Amino acid sequence: MKERAENGMLREGGTSGRRITVVGLGYIGLPTAAMLATHGHTVYGFDTNPRVIEHLEKGKVHIEEPGLLAFVRDALHSGRFVPVREVRPADVYILCVPTPYDEKAKRADLSYITKAAEAIVPHVKKGDLVILESTVPAGTTADHLGPILARSGLDPLRDLDLAHCPETVLPGNMISELTSNARVIGGLTPNATHAAEMLYRSFVRGTLVTTDATTAEFVKLIQNTYRDVNIALANEIGMVAGQKGIDVREAIRIANLHPRVDLHAPGPGVGGHCIPIDPWFLVQDTPDARLVRVSREINDGMPHRVVDKVRSLVKDVEAPRIALLGLAYKADVDDVRESPAVPILERLKEHFDDVRVHDPHVKDPNFDTVPLKVALDGADCTVIVTGHWEYSALDPHKTRSVVRTPIVFDTRGIVSRPEWEEAGFTFGTL
Repeated sequence: MKERAENGMLREGGTSGRRITVVGLGYIGLPTAAMLATHGHTVYGFDTNPRVIEHLEKGKVHIEEPGLLAFVRDALHSGRFVPVREVRPADVYILCVPTPYDEKAKRADLSYITKAAEAIVPHVKKGDLVILESTVPAGTTADHLGPILARSGLDPLRDLDLAHCPETVLPGNMISELTSNARVIGGLTPNATHAAEMLYRSFVRGTLVTTDATTAEFVKLIQNTYRDVNIALANEIGMVAGQKGIDVREAIRIANLHPRVDLHAPGPGVGGHCIPIDPWFLVQDTPDARLVRVSREINDGMPHRVVDKVRSLVKDVEAPRIALLGLAYKADVDDVRESPAVPILERLKEHFDDVRVHDPHVKDPNFDTVPLKVALDGADCTVIVTGHWEYSALDPHKTRSVVRTPIVFDTRGIVSRPEWEEAGFTFGTL
């Protein structure tokens, strides 16, 4: 291995052949475990959900993600990725568990991290590396995870290497981004930072930036808060444009021709596990952080604006039938976590007796979905909530032949307004 650069980045090097236990095999833990296994490590994958382990034992995955099934199967067939029903002793422990937001307490729910840490306490030994990948409020690694691990009788500052390395991948392109994205790594001690850096260098081609654990936690939060605030700005601009009869997407396209302007596009709300949640983690102990809170309120209010717009579009239609296209929070994935489509669906059902839902990717039994043809048949308002390619490829003339009332409301800006209007549709936008 070569020495570190002065800016805290490793020039070359890496390590392989470690025994690693990954706790939590969800959207991050599963591809991470497979990635480590395909790069020479022996990986034990543990999840408290027995269905997840059962799927893996059968060579299946419970997550829809391009290329993930083949990637995981390669890792399983190599013999280096072993799904387990109990935590196995290892040299490295990586915690990839959820951190939901507790609406009642207005704080991050760290119970999953607590349980994951308690599960590895009987197994950790002196010199082990423990990495928290879950997105958490700044200070969690030091003030919450460290004391739990200390119950092992080992000092997290002297006997263990404890670090935080937040994931930064996007569903739909996870496998590529796990290796190519830059990552921030922060340990409780310089040794811990270095140990974690060496592990990630075994498969990450992107830049590894080192810092302390609390700063690493903070960096992930402000990255997603930046995105949330800018999405809120786009949504507010969309509201103003709508009041003035301006096509907001055309206005934003022109505005972004300026070399120092990069406005987002408005949408039906913000989804996924990170962006709707992380800003609350950032400000949970800082009541004066007004901009972040207002941005959250704007984005959380978008589903209400969508439903109000639908009601306006069909105000002259008797007993309207609504076709809701899309449940996932983003295009071409099955992830419904914090998806704005869910509150949109719930509120639509409060106002309309006939709401039909289609999503080509979501197979969640909690949602009563129908085939696309059934959803569109006799519809009075077709509401596109998710930008799946199937919806961008809809033929307006063929769609016109099956709907009852030609109204389309494109919340994502994925179909051509001139083409749909030429086909006779009333076109609604945010």
